[in-house]
Amino acid sequence: MNHDSYSDSYIRGVLDEVKTIAMVGASPNPVRPSYFVLKYMLEKGYQVIPVNPGQAGKEILGQTVYASLKDIPQPVDMVDIFRNSEAAGPITDDAIAIGAKVVWMQLQVRNDEAAERAEEAGLNVVMNRCPKIEYGRLSGEIGWAGVNSRTLSSKKPRLAAGFQHRKLGTGRKSD
Repeated sequence: MNHDSYSDSYIRGVLDEVKTIAMVGASPNPVRPSYFVLKYMLEKGYQVIPVNPGQAGKEILGQTVYASLKDIPQPVDMVDIFRNSEAAGPITDDAIAIGAKVVWMQLQVRNDEAAERAEEAGLNVVMNRCPKIEYGRLSGEIGWAGVNSRTLSSKKPRLAAGFQHRKLGTGRKSD
């Protein structure tokens, strides 16, 4: 896999298949990027499980926070890493151990050795990208803000091909 360039179909496939995201490094601070990404992905219908040992047992946006990936009591499709590149190695090993399908390293996070281990274990890997930005770009939403999505169309933006419409709710477990 060339981790310097991902095809739109690869990213779209990952985002379309994923239902449950464990966000390692989630913050309760509303000005932190992880908080904003967590909120956005919840609004798009994903189940997002915050992971932060300093917040374990508390809630972020109505979601129970866990201390580690191994503490999450349900299967996880994707592990979104909001930690530095060095920390991404052990987190990737935990993602493999819990049976995740995808490891996604946020902007400016890249660990090629961890990516290789994940791919050898059968996981898909994305590095130095943000799922919120990629979802917005591929769905056409990012163009509403005047950002170049590399997609030219005279039609009003709507959910791009390949994305399933998801039930929007509060993101709470009862939905």
